[in-house]
Amino acid sequence: MTTREDEEKEIEASKAPLMDHLVELRTRLIKALAAFFLAAFVCFFFARQIYNILTWPYIWVAGAENSKFIYTGLLEYFVVQLKLSLFGAAFISFPVVATQIYMFVAPGLYRNEKQAFLPYLIATPIFFVLGACVVYFAVWPMLARFSLSMQQLGGPGQATIELLPKVEDYLSLMMKLMLAFGIAFQLPVILTLLGRVGIITSDQLKSKRRYFIVIAFVIAAVLTPPDVLSQMSLALPLIILYEGSVFSVRLVEKRAAAARAAEAAAAKPAE
Repeated sequence: MTTREDEEKEIEASKAPLMDHLVELRTRLIKALAAFFLAAFVCFFFARQIYNILTWPYIWVAGAENSKFIYTGLLEYFVVQLKLSLFGAAFISFPVVATQIYMFVAPGLYRNEKQAFLPYLIATPIFFVLGACVVYFAVWPMLARFSLSMQQLGGPGQATIELLPKVEDYLSLMMKLMLAFGIAFQLPVILTLLGRVGIITSDQLKSKRRYFIVIAFVIAAVLTPPDVLSQMSLALPLIILYEGSVFSVRLVEKRAAAARAAEAAAAKPAE
C-alpha cells in the first residue's frame, strides 16, 4: 500500500458530519476572536505609548520642538485610541488567528500539502511586517518632509501657513499606508503559491516583467505623495519583490521536476 493511499485513508477516517465541522469552526472562531479582543484590551491601555512610537518618524523630520498634533473633537483622541488598539490587536493576534485557521483546514490536507502550506502561512506576516517597516522608516519621513516643505511664513501680503496635523488624520494615513504596503509585500507569497499549484510559470512572469514595472509605478503614484522619492520607495521594492518571485517560482518548478523524476525512477522497478 502506498503512502498516498495511507494518507487518503487517514483523511477519510478523520471525516466528520457537517454538524461536527460547524462546531469545530465555531470553536476556532471563538479562540481567534478571544485572542483579538484580548490583544485589543491590552493595546488600549498602551495606546498613548503606541501612538507616541508612531509619531517618531514625524519628529525625526520636524524636530521635537516643532512637533505638535491637535484634535478638534471632544472624543476624537479617545476614538483614535480605540482605533489604535484594534490596529495593534490585528498585528498581535495574527499568529493565533492563522494557527486556528490552519488547525481547522489541516485535517483535510495531505501530508505534503501541509508541508507546502506552512511556509506560506509563516511568510505572510513576515512580509507584511517588512512592508510596514518600509512605511515607518522610509516612506513616512519622506511624506513628512514633503508636507513640511509646503509651509509658508507670514510676510507682507502673505498669510502664515503652518502644518498642524490632527491625531486622527495622522493615524488614519499611517494605517492606510501600512496596510497598502503590507498587502503589496505579499506579492512573492502569492506568486510563489500560484507557481506551486501550476497556475503560473517563471517564464510567464519573465515575459510580463515590462508590464509589471509600469504597474508598479502606477501603484506607487496612487499610494504615495506626488514626489519622486516617495514613489520610488514603493515602486523599487515592488520590482525587487517581483524579481524575487520569478526566482522563487523557478526554484519551485525545479523542485517539482526533481520530485517527479524521483517518483518516475522509483516506479520503474515496480513495473
